[in-house]
Amino acid sequence: MAAEIHSRPQSSRPVLLSKVEGHQDVVSAALLIPKEDGVITASEDRTIRVWLKRDSGQYWPSIYHTMSSPCSAMAYHHDSRRIFVGQDNGAIMEFHISEDFNKMNFVKTYPAHQNRVSAITFCLTSEWVISTGHDKCVSWMCTRSGSMLGRHYFTSWASCLQYDHETRYAFVGDYSGQITLLKLEQNTCSVITTLKGHEGSITSLWWDPVQRLLFSGASDHSIIMWDIGGRKGRTLLLQGHHDKVQAICYIQLTRQLVSCSADGGIAVWNMDISREEAPQWLESDSCQKCEQPFFWNIKQMWDTKTLGLRQHHCRKCGQAVCGKCSTKRSSYPIMGFEFQVRVCDSCFESIKDEDRTSLATFHEGKHNISHMSMDISRGLMVTCGSDRIVKIWDMTPVVGCSLATGFSSR
Repeated sequence: MAAEIHSRPQSSRPVLLSKVEGHQDVVSAALLIPKEDGVITASEDRTIRVWLKRDSGQYWPSIYHTMSSPCSAMAYHHDSRRIFVGQDNGAIMEFHISEDFNKMNFVKTYPAHQNRVSAITFCLTSEWVISTGHDKCVSWMCTRSGSMLGRHYFTSWASCLQYDHETRYAFVGDYSGQITLLKLEQNTCSVITTLKGHEGSITSLWWDPVQRLLFSGASDHSIIMWDIGGRKGRTLLLQGHHDKVQAICYIQLTRQLVSCSADGGIAVWNMDISREEAPQWLESDSCQKCEQPFFWNIKQMWDTKTLGLRQHHCRKCGQAVCGKCSTKRSSYPIMGFEFQVRVCDSCFESIKDEDRTSLATFHEGKHNISHMSMDISRGLMVTCGSDRIVKIWDMTPVVGCSLATGFSSR
């Protein structure tokens, strides 16, 4: 499959191709049908719909199926045309779509959870459907028999899921801000490690099995890249959103990360450069620049007859500093800080103008985004959210890549 890579003009932006309207409630998930001008949506209005593009250019539902409970998550396997729909009541229902995408047949129901299903993935090789839910567990079930194979419980709601089909590793993000790496077996599992770095609940995950990188988005408005494959567990922090990061997608071909936030922000991060890892914040009883005591350092305050100061941290060096020694603000994109953050005065002097050049582009989706997915081969993206509108975007002007597949994005 030949790849054609275009330049990335900074002024380019996503092109809105179509709007799909008609849902009566929040659209929980929307997926582009590979090699087809079509979209599959799952909504809180209890409907599964398959929208096909007509000659008029408008999308009309060729399938409209009403479920017994609001739809909360969805997975679609195109080669087998199987859809797995998670519901508010904890059940997952499997359907099979006809070749012409005009008929959908019910296959079976999986009693996967006791509460709302938050994420689903399907593995064809093992015939497993793996899911997370608000009953604080991840479950994996056999699609041949419909029986439960195993469950693993967490202390918080399990909010998102990624799965490595080759190693059977599952990455589960939860509302406590923790990511758990599990090794799934036929009837059991083992915890490999836990990843802690976010200050808010995990809202989205993306696993790249080629470079063995895990990306996580959270309600703390940040994204972390975890180097699972090696290099001493290196992590990179990306901060540029002003609301919780709802969805992420890594484009391995061009080393770019696309992220969407709840306020409609769409960011494209250049990961094809050598970035710096943000330092760990240092702890101290006094400012590491002027040595004035912080307000909890009673002894030094008494000895020096001074009032204690509030503690801050320089985002570039990580030192604990007082307000007088960190009066400056600066962006520092190579460390992931795309907007201005607190830095100590000496670090501010060391940052050159060229160091402030942005390494991401930011765009406005103009609607609340709770879910996003991409058809990377065609450079297409679909977004949806609480405004009940589904938007289809041409992202090729921004990500600068398009695989020559023979299918037009128009």
